[in-house]
Amino acid sequence: MEQTIQIPDRLTPEYLQNAIEPADQKSMETAGKRWTSVAKPLSSLGKLEDAIVKIAGMKREPLFTLEKKGLVIMCADNGVVEEGVTQTGQEVTAIVADNFTKKAASVALMSEVAGADLFPVDIGMVTDVPSVTDPKQKVAYGTRNMLKEPAMTPKQVWQAVSVGVHMVSRLKALGYDILATGEMGIGNTTTSSAVASVLLQRPVEEVTGKGAGLSSEGLERKISVISRAIRLHGPDRKDVTDVLSKVGGLDIAGLTGVYLGGALLHVPVVVDGFISAVAALCAVRLVPAAADYILASHVSKEPAGKMLLDALHLSPFLTCDMSLGEGSGAVAVLPLLDMGLSVYSRMSTFEEINVEQYERLK
Repeated sequence: MEQTIQIPDRLTPEYLQNAIEPADQKSMETAGKRWTSVAKPLSSLGKLEDAIVKIAGMKREPLFTLEKKGLVIMCADNGVVEEGVTQTGQEVTAIVADNFTKKAASVALMSEVAGADLFPVDIGMVTDVPSVTDPKQKVAYGTRNMLKEPAMTPKQVWQAVSVGVHMVSRLKALGYDILATGEMGIGNTTTSSAVASVLLQRPVEEVTGKGAGLSSEGLERKISVISRAIRLHGPDRKDVTDVLSKVGGLDIAGLTGVYLGGALLHVPVVVDGFISAVAALCAVRLVPAAADYILASHVSKEPAGKMLLDALHLSPFLTCDMSLGEGSGAVAVLPLLDMGLSVYSRMSTFEEINVEQYERLK
């Protein structure tokens, strides 16, 4: 029986660095041997086999289930929308967040097929939504305009990280075996591009896309706003808290906490697309061991989608040119993991069917 981890209310980078352990190599070795014994050609399920081995290491046991699945969607608004970097206004964030609870959003319908339960979190929306908002989880009513001042304080960053970590703790206590990540917030491709540019040390124009349908002129304005904000604040790329507080978003900080919570509590967490991957990179830069607990789902159509996965040393399962967000890519891959686990746990071995086992030939 795994020991219960008591999580302090106030989290610090130092606590997480000391508390998060690498994945269990022994469980991974046992899972790898199980795959070689299953009566099928060696490594013939490719990345699905790798994922099952990796999850065994995360969970610290070679036999596990993925029956109970959850999608955590961090919802927040961004003050930078004042600069005309989006096609729609902040009111859309609240509308879509409410739709998550009514099965009226794209990812809600996809999650129903994948068997995942939705958990939208109002971590920083400008408008309260009765079906979503919990005052204990809400850090602020949106961030400030990063072109004029830092988006938030370092304290707010860590409040948001704590919300994410404690969300994982709550869901693990409810029996969830695996979590997917999603987000909702008008303007969050702008903040994500800013964070990606700093952490990846790439020019803003290389990591910034049109988001939810900007025109070419709108894209140029978006690139200009991000570049000016970075020059104004000079975020320290070696200090994730500094980067997030100056040019980030509450949804990104909250998702960073979800990845760190997964690592702390040995729960696999699936990355969605561009914004979720930015948060995953923040988590890994804060605590490198957190990388052992993260799975990629797809590669986003946004320009920095592949760059981020490469920086995380992750390979996606799907390449569908998706850029919807909300967690759509993350839930799309959950049925594939179910299929892989079904073969791993239920298929007969070579020994059981009296067939000579395959050998790896040089």
